[in-house]
Amino acid sequence: MRAAAGIDLGGTKVQGVVVDDEGKLLGQARGRTPVKGGPDAVVDVIADVVKAAAKDAKMASRELDGVGVGTPGLVDGAAGTVQGAANLPGFDQPVPLASLVGRALDVGRVVVDNDVNVSTVAEHRLGAGQGFDDLLVVFVGSGVGGGLVLGGRLHQGAHGAAGEIGHLVVTQDGELCPCGRRGCLEAYAGRVALERAARAAATAGRPTALLAIQERSGRPRMTSGVFADALDSGDPLAHELIERAVQALGTAIASAVNLLDVEAVLIGGGLGDKLGEPFVRRVQTAMVPHLFMAPSPVKVLTSALGDLAGAVGASLLVHQHTA
Repeated sequence: MRAAAGIDLGGTKVQGVVVDDEGKLLGQARGRTPVKGGPDAVVDVIADVVKAAAKDAKMASRELDGVGVGTPGLVDGAAGTVQGAANLPGFDQPVPLASLVGRALDVGRVVVDNDVNVSTVAEHRLGAGQGFDDLLVVFVGSGVGGGLVLGGRLHQGAHGAAGEIGHLVVTQDGELCPCGRRGCLEAYAGRVALERAARAAATAGRPTALLAIQERSGRPRMTSGVFADALDSGDPLAHELIERAVQALGTAIASAVNLLDVEAVLIGGGLGDKLGEPFVRRVQTAMVPHLFMAPSPVKVLTSALGDLAGAVGASLLVHQHTA
């Protein structure tokens, strides 16, 4: 049996899986993304997660065909480098992630690709996107990413930047986005931007339970779970911020649908998965006023693979490169 490890390197967690060449999940493990220590600290967590996932699959990491890593930022797959991953410490400059992970694990084959691309491929091949030749996948997590399948194939565009729906402008001269521009979807719906808005409101004297919930959870950041708990407790600020995110997502996704005329939209990512079906239905409702075709034939679906999509997709990279 051939098996590969896949790593989803996120802003708050490192999710790992071991998957066989038919897509069957054999083992999994999770670690917390370090907030300091630079690339070496990130690689240490990746190595620990791969070993733990392999152990869960009842095998040694040296038995793996290889390791695939889905990461945010600008990825040079041929060189195995990553840069510009704002939520990872020390990744502002190019980091030779493939070689560092290979050395840490003594694994010969390490393949690196963009996290959104690998998640999109996983959902299309094994998840809720099966059967659709034209598909938009939107991941709402630390930021907002998008992946496109057109004509049954992953579409990356002329410069590899297709699907960057998080930086589609929803408000002219609007809120500052983590990318440095203003009015992007990510400035309203990304978890990093939501946390920034929540802290600014609390500093200005707005009552909220968000900070207390984060402190009780022992998290260094306001994770998707923190926002979910605040919503469940009826926190007014959390409800206001999530509603603003829903409206921004509805505007941006509807605009993308008008341009591309896809068959289906999948919504996932850390926040999308945590808030689940009710959140997706709210986004679908928010799309309606902005859609050119009424009623729209587009299907709006919840991702099927949840927070394993990125790691499963990363594992597929290894089998793709060994086929």
